[in-house]
Amino acid sequence: MNIYLAIILMAVTTYLIRMLPFTIFQKEIKNNYIKSFLYYVPYACLTAMTIPSILYSTGSLISAACGLLVALILGWRQKSLPVVAAAACIAVFIVERFI
Repeated sequence: MNIYLAIILMAVTTYLIRMLPFTIFQKEIKNNYIKSFLYYVPYACLTAMTIPSILYSTGSLISAACGLLVALILGWRQKSLPVVAAAACIAVFIVERFI
């Protein structure tokens, strides 16, 4: 019986998190500060979830940092996602071989 209660509570919590902003904020948000804050929230959350995974996904922090650096440089130069991912993986592989 406890598993059903846990599933129901998780469903209600998930529903409330998605439903409350629609019911609370029915008017258009006119404040530029709040608009810019809400614009950058997805990027900040994605970064907060991704960076630790990148740094601790390899056997060495040095190889992970090298892969991240390669990915940042290629991303900054507007290369495609497959190119950036492949180059970062290759960089990590090469650095891991030398360590």
